[in-house]
Amino acid sequence: MFYTEAFSGSELLLNLDSIPEDCVDASPLLTTLLVGRAGGSERLYVNIDRLQPGAKSCKFHKHSLQEEFFLVLRGHGTLRLEDMTYQVRPGSCFSKPAGRGIAHQFINTSDDVLEILDVGIPHPEDVIEYPDEKVTYRRAEKLVHRDGEPLSDWTSDPNP
Repeated sequence: MFYTEAFSGSELLLNLDSIPEDCVDASPLLTTLLVGRAGGSERLYVNIDRLQPGAKSCKFHKHSLQEEFFLVLRGHGTLRLEDMTYQVRPGSCFSKPAGRGIAHQFINTSDDVLEILDVGIPHPEDVIEYPDEKVTYRRAEKLVHRDGEPLSDWTSDPNP
C-alpha cells in the first residue's frame, strides 16, 4: 500500500473505546458506534449496533439501491427477512446486494446485548420502504409519505 508524504498512519487509526462522542448515536435501547465516520470514511459506512434486550436494530425496511452487509459479533437474536425469521448468533452474517429490495430487521430476543457490525454503501437516490407502516422515504427529496401523502411527524426510530 502506498501513501503520500502527507499521510500519517496514526491519524486514521482509532480504537472503539475512543470513538468521539459526535460519532455515537445513543438511546436507552440502541447504541450505534459510527466507526466509519470516526475513521474518516467518505462513501462506505461502518457501524456497530448494540441492542439491549428487546430492542430492534431499525424499523423493518428495504432499500432500492443501498448495499449492506451485517455480521453478528456478540449475542443472540432474530433476523427478520421479508416474511421469514432466523435465529442469529456470533458469526451469523447477511449480505443484501443493492437493488434486491430485501426487507430486514434485527431484534434482540435474548437477555444479553446483541452486537452487530453493519456495513453499507448509501446511494443518494435510494428509496426506503417500511412495509409494516406502508411508509416510503425518498432520500434525494428527503420526503416521507404514506400513499402519496406527506408525513411530518413520522420517525425512523425503531425503539420510541
